[in-house]
Amino acid sequence: MPRLSIYVLRQLAGPVALFAFLLTGVVWLSQSLRLLDLVINRGQSAPTFVYLTILLLPSLLVIILPIAFFAGALFGLHKLSADSELVVMSSAGLSRTQLAVPVLLAAGAVMILTWLCSLYLMPLGQRTMKDKVLDIRADIGAAIFNEGTFNTPALGLTVFIRELSPDGHIRGILVHDNRDRKHPITYLAVSGALAQTAGGARLIMRDGTIEQGGGAEQQLSVLKFETYVFDLDQFAGPSRTKEREASERFLPELLWPQGKDITSKQRTQFLAEAQNRLAAPLYCLTFALIALVAVTRGRRARGAYALRLTGAAVAAGIIRILGYAAQGMAARNPVLGVLFYFIPLAGAGLALAEYMGLDYGMLLRRSSDDAEPEPAT
Repeated sequence: MPRLSIYVLRQLAGPVALFAFLLTGVVWLSQSLRLLDLVINRGQSAPTFVYLTILLLPSLLVIILPIAFFAGALFGLHKLSADSELVVMSSAGLSRTQLAVPVLLAAGAVMILTWLCSLYLMPLGQRTMKDKVLDIRADIGAAIFNEGTFNTPALGLTVFIRELSPDGHIRGILVHDNRDRKHPITYLAVSGALAQTAGGARLIMRDGTIEQGGGAEQQLSVLKFETYVFDLDQFAGPSRTKEREASERFLPELLWPQGKDITSKQRTQFLAEAQNRLAAPLYCLTFALIALVAVTRGRRARGAYALRLTGAAVAAGIIRILGYAAQGMAARNPVLGVLFYFIPLAGAGLALAEYMGLDYGMLLRRSSDDAEPEPAT
């Protein structure tokens, strides 16, 4: 590649990486907050929370990378134009085609990364996160191992543990089962232990009482016991199912879904998801050409230039919103799946036609005219 093309590529790489980092950080933090409640209530550690949030990243990058590329490309080209470097490059013989090469190469790199996330990393992360969340919800024992606090690991169940020794023995146990509000049951025990059996988690309580209220006369019945086994598995989360959501399926599983219970509506939705994953990276190409047109096409007057940049951002936003609308329509009518490819390619074609009509000689003349001092009034 010519040195000027390499220089342009380097000027684009920094802003694109910066915008991708900033957008990913903001969206990542907002999305990870919904996992915070699960991790805290289930007594999980900080590394588990970080692990779950990392699994979210590929699904976020599929959306963020094309947008970050457009913002970074527009900023990088604007900086080259503001510093008059594009004018110097055109004077040195850099044609508009040569200027577009590094921009399109950067778009191609982001496209490949977006395809990698959408076709492999996103479904892998989604199914791994779902399995991990189900394991956390099923591990109800970890949710009650908080000393000195009233824990609510499941709806209708409150557990209090006064002390948990290093060897796993529990001292001071209170379990309040309020699923039946008319007949609540409270279990009190001096000591106990948590055991994992073939049937699930069991809380073994020793030397305690069972207090049950309610009844016709609202009397309290008390039953003493030496050993009582409380089934915690009944409060565990839903069992793991073999059926995968659309976001958890790889491309072959979307195009050729297997299973007798899959309906025609689901097959249409899976096909729309597959086409969306294949077409989403194409917006990088469209955004690259829109950024080129916005910076290098038209008058260089300050007001017109700012209006042109704003129009480019609005046009890119409209094109991407149309793509999201096409996903909803294709999920109901598979014939409209052609819109996934038509929208970005049509936008790219219009931007390319506008860009190829650019006259660099006119650009040089307008740059010279802008540099001339205005006559005194």
